[in-house]
Amino acid sequence: MLVGAGALVTLALIGAYDLVAPDPQRISDWQFMTAVNKVVDERPRGPSIESVAYATVIKSVVRVDGYEDSTDDPSVAKPEGQAEIPAEGKVEEDFHERFTAVGTGVVIDDQGTILTNLHVAGAAKKLRVQFWDGSESEAMIIGARPESDLAIIRPLNLPNELEPATLATSAGLNPGDEVVAVGFPFGIGPSASAGVVSGLGRALAENGEPKLQNLIQFDAAANPGNSGGPLVNGDGEVVGIVTAILNPSGLRTFAGIGFAVPIENAAAAAGENPL
Repeated sequence: MLVGAGALVTLALIGAYDLVAPDPQRISDWQFMTAVNKVVDERPRGPSIESVAYATVIKSVVRVDGYEDSTDDPSVAKPEGQAEIPAEGKVEEDFHERFTAVGTGVVIDDQGTILTNLHVAGAAKKLRVQFWDGSESEAMIIGARPESDLAIIRPLNLPNELEPATLATSAGLNPGDEVVAVGFPFGIGPSASAGVVSGLGRALAENGEPKLQNLIQFDAAANPGNSGGPLVNGDGEVVGIVTAILNPSGLRTFAGIGFAVPIENAAAAAGENPL
């Protein structure tokens, strides 16, 4: 009897709650999606493919500066803002040096061998490279492959920590694959720009004559100063050496079309095997 009475009381209380409890508020689809997206946006995100690729290769990237000794040519004007040689006192070591070129290179072995473009390294009498840790060294050309616009240079001094890049054959590349160009555009950097492979087996001509063959076309931004720098895949492996851009207007700025020499060609010039 008592049990039955207790059950009746419980049912009565539930019924009373149902009468006074408000109905659940109905929300719109837009409100629902906003709430879901807010939760998703607040979740921690992992690094992007591009940032991982950049972090993987960056310690192998060097800045390449070309200089000339202005005393070799009396007709060379002093750079703007350069003072006259003082009558007495120490002349700074770099006083007679004139900046002539800037580019990028990539270290490919433990001996410090660097791949870059011949049009960068061959444009000056003296070369200096700057490593990822800020250390610098004079460098010299030890080999070249003009038909691929490639130069192999070697620094006179190596940093305490040297990390050669990992090379990967470009045979596995396909149009649409993500790539990252790392370098010093206009001397600013190291800088990363991301894009995709636009095409393979491209050729560049100059005055109607074939100049460079079997190039990787890509749309990651590249400008003067990127020349000689690595084009890397999503794993940070070097698949090409940035060598040229195409701008129909004739300006030396990026217009969405860049070219890189496949790493097979570049590594062969230095006696390396990317496989």
